[in-house]
Amino acid sequence: MPKEVLIVDDSHFMRNLLGQILEEDYRVVAEASNGAEAVKLYKEHQPDIVMMDIVMPKCNGIKATAAIKKLDPDSRVIMCTSVGQREKMKLAVKAGADGYVTKPFEEPSVRKAIQDIAAA
Repeated sequence: MPKEVLIVDDSHFMRNLLGQILEEDYRVVAEASNGAEAVKLYKEHQPDIVMMDIVMPKCNGIKATAAIKKLDPDSRVIMCTSVGQREKMKLAVKAGADGYVTKPFEEPSVRKAIQDIAAA
């Protein structure tokens, strides 16, 4: 049975891109456009992996990651960050992020990040 993934990004284009990269080996169970939706959908679906954007409206990825980790300390969250967001990435790690990939996404780096997290 394939690992289940929740994709969280305020950009519909980026959610679709990640979904296309993952569709062959993983099952995307839900998509969210902000951190508040992500927490709600995490509770509902309890996916194996969350692909979480950092910068989003309503609730950013750092706050959403902390909330998900509080709900489930064993959750696996991979942050999706733009190049040059080093300080935000440090905050994401403090919030509990397990790994990261940088935008623009390249399929090999996304697959490696997920494989590393799934194997841990």
